[in-house]
Amino acid sequence: MEKTILHIEDDQEIGSWVREFLEESGYRVIWIPSGYEAMNHMDLADLVLLDVMLPGLDGYTVGQRIKQKYPNKPILMLTARTSMEDKLHGLSFADDYMTKPYHPDELAARIQVLLRRFGTDSQDRIQLHHLSVYLKENRIVHSESQEEIVLTGKQYHIFMYFLLHPNQILTKKQLYEAIWGEPYLEGDKTLMVHIRHLREKIELDAGDPKIIETIRGVGYRVRQ
Repeated sequence: MEKTILHIEDDQEIGSWVREFLEESGYRVIWIPSGYEAMNHMDLADLVLLDVMLPGLDGYTVGQRIKQKYPNKPILMLTARTSMEDKLHGLSFADDYMTKPYHPDELAARIQVLLRRFGTDSQDRIQLHHLSVYLKENRIVHSESQEEIVLTGKQYHIFMYFLLHPNQILTKKQLYEAIWGEPYLEGDKTLMVHIRHLREKIELDAGDPKIIETIRGVGYRVRQ
């Protein structure tokens, strides 16, 4: 289930490789170079990676403001400052503190620990690219416009089947027989038509889908 990480880092090289690493690990990453825009992204963020040495507002000030307004959003400080005084200052509001340089596997492990600790709503809401899926309410909402996306029964069941099997390549036969409960006949276009209509509703560009991927010659996949 895709989580969104807000990374506040002004160093282009560090910001670039952290984003690449986290995206390869299955996260959605919002990378901004200063803390001035942080509040604009907090409703989408599940976790904040925060550098201390930032232009304008320093990381301590940014982190304190975030924690005051969003106490349930985990903050992981990433900084070259190694003194005990700096660590204690950071941990007065942040939930974890890592000093540079650090190994990417340790970063991934600490992120997972914080998301588990703060993930009380993880079974109720799935964030998938620009979609917020509220499982208990059977609602799908466009995160930016806040418009609800209404699916037909079959479209919803197809979409939910993908979410129950994240990152797996699902064959047309698997999908059809799971949704329709009937044997799949090679060449049947029913599933393909439904997925095309589903993409028209949930993708930003149905002609270039980012949510439901076509695995040519095999089937489909939804990454989380």
